[in-house]
Amino acid sequence: MSDASRAKKSGIGYQIEQKMETSYDQLEQDGTPEAIRAWIQAVLAGDEEAGSLKSSKQRDLHEWLKSGSILCKLINQLLAGIGQPPVSFKKKAPNTFAAFGNIENFNNGCTAYGMKKESLVQSVDLYEGRKGPFVNVINTLHSLGMKANANGFEVMYCGQIERYLCDN
Repeated sequence: MSDASRAKKSGIGYQIEQKMETSYDQLEQDGTPEAIRAWIQAVLAGDEEAGSLKSSKQRDLHEWLKSGSILCKLINQLLAGIGQPPVSFKKKAPNTFAAFGNIENFNNGCTAYGMKKESLVQSVDLYEGRKGPFVNVINTLHSLGMKANANGFEVMYCGQIERYLCDN
């Protein structure tokens, strides 16, 4: 659903959305989205789709991640590192249903990897790509990076550790 077809938020909903957008802006200023982009691309080195993103701007990250296929490739690499089976996914997600299935499979893989359910991404936050709720996607990927570091994955995630609680 595009922002144009949505009713404008007001009251507490508006305040929450504004606070989330401010949180995203702070993460962007701290370099977290760039650290996430660089880490994913390092983990998926050689993957054409993963290498296609040149910017860590919110809109670009959203377009790159929204089908869920990059996320599934990422979690499959991490799962292989601990001897767990990969999650299935559709490489091309031609519709919302397929993308939501990929995102759900990514979340299932994160759970198998040891992340807490509270740390998982909500499909709508990723798929719609609104700046405020997208902060949740960034937080999920940051937590996953921290978990990968704790699990000894060979490609280290270099996001800011001191700002977050990790799932360790």
